[in-house]
Amino acid sequence: MCHKTHKEELKMARNTGPVWKISRRLGFSILETGEELQRRTYAPGQHGPTKRIKLSNYGTQLREKQRIRNMYGVNERQFANTYIKAEKMAGVKGHNFLCLLESRLDNIVYRMGFARTRRAARQLVNHGHILVNGKKVDIPSFTVKPGSTVEVKEKSKSMACIADALEATLNTVAFVTVDKENKKGTYVRMPERNELNQEINELLVVEYYNR
Repeated sequence: MCHKTHKEELKMARNTGPVWKISRRLGFSILETGEELQRRTYAPGQHGPTKRIKLSNYGTQLREKQRIRNMYGVNERQFANTYIKAEKMAGVKGHNFLCLLESRLDNIVYRMGFARTRRAARQLVNHGHILVNGKKVDIPSFTVKPGSTVEVKEKSKSMACIADALEATLNTVAFVTVDKENKKGTYVRMPERNELNQEINELLVVEYYNR
């Protein structure tokens, strides 16, 4: 079986298939809640329960890349471009890479609890419901700088989906602060590695792009 070339992978669009099936196929909760794997931990399909594949080093790297890419909901080109930016930054490549993904506007909206999932957060941003430092930004991939304020637009604060999401959010991560009543938050700083998902291995992504 031949591997996809890097150029072919860049042409692949964001995977918008059922989240639970994607999580089961990757053996990883892309919602970070684990609920997709509670009933069935194996891959979807007739042979899912018994199918066992021994992955090569390349296969392991590719699977980890797909896990992280699907978790943050970005397409192949965005993922690759983010890694290129991380390479140019001082510090640890893998951690820089995750920090850039965490700094995406859709992710910050999700981290602040304004949406239940990153996909829902992207929709809020796309539809113009979010302000950054008082200005409307409708680009999900927009990079939010530490110290920036992110808030729900005044006319959108009564939306039931936002209220429901905030009510369901028990706590937020330490690198953002949130005023739930005013639906406004601050991206305080970039996250430390121990504040992020411990089930992912970004070093495999570094190896993938350096192979």
